[in-house]
Amino acid sequence: MSAIEVSQTDSPAATAWRAWLEEHAPKLFLFARNQTRSHEDAQDVLQDAIVKLVGKIRDGEFVGGQEAWQPYLYTTIRRLAIDLSRKDDRRKRREDNVSADIESEQFEAFHPWFDNDGGDDETRDQLEDALKNLPPKFSEVIIMKVWGDRTFAEIGEALEISQNTAASRYRYGLEALKRELATARRRGDLSI
Repeated sequence: MSAIEVSQTDSPAATAWRAWLEEHAPKLFLFARNQTRSHEDAQDVLQDAIVKLVGKIRDGEFVGGQEAWQPYLYTTIRRLAIDLSRKDDRRKRREDNVSADIESEQFEAFHPWFDNDGGDDETRDQLEDALKNLPPKFSEVIIMKVWGDRTFAEIGEALEISQNTAASRYRYGLEALKRELATARRRGDLSI
């Protein structure tokens, strides 16, 4: 059976799910990438979170409709990433040597966070580095707000913090980014 035949036999619910996932998966992946140590871990965490959501929906255990899917996934991604990180840390303590994750760096070189048709890769790289160097509690809120189009209330719910704390972390994170970029501009490393 071809892909066209399969899509023609899909139920309306499956078609709606596929459309929702196509719209939201890039935002969710970016969040998962920020929460994990590698591209592959982010893929795994995102996939596991989606499988958990689908299982809850199929079993009738999911509370809320489609509007609750994204907040649930943000929360689940965060929890799975924490669990994975703890597991990896325990494994790394048992190992004497851990090789550098070159593949992750290569992936990031070809899949930038910022779309930039102007060709100023150096500026884009500095912006990405500045965002990655923020404390995670700030960068995760900025990513959810800017790339995830989430409200502070939704961010607070996903991260299990208050709406005001989410807004404060966003504001402090932006201030830290401004300071970092101002320093780079004064050094002449940044042209914007």
